Amino acid sequence: MNEVLNSGAVNLASMLVSLVVLVVGLVVWFFVNRSSSRTNEQIELLEALLDQQKRQNALLRRLCESNEPEKENAPEPVKSKSNGDDEEFIRLVAER
Repeated sequence: MNEVLNSGAVNLASMLVSLVVLVVGLVVWFFVNRSSSRTNEQIELLEALLDQQKRQNALLRRLCESNEPEKENAPEPVKSKSNGDDEEFIRLVAER
């Protein structure tokens, strides 16, 4: 008789542990899934922002080119006798 009661208690404890593991697993899955979907939304927004910035840069370049004075009317800049290190440094500055 004792063996029947002990096996029932073990069976109930086993089911209880399984239920707790299931609930913990569902909670973990919920938070992982939520963070994944939020990350995907943020990536989409960043890609859209990048696309808009590229279009703005293209429009700004066209605007600057259209507002430039013609080369015929502009005087030639006077070149200094330096070795040109300053000009090379300016070319190396990264564009944002």
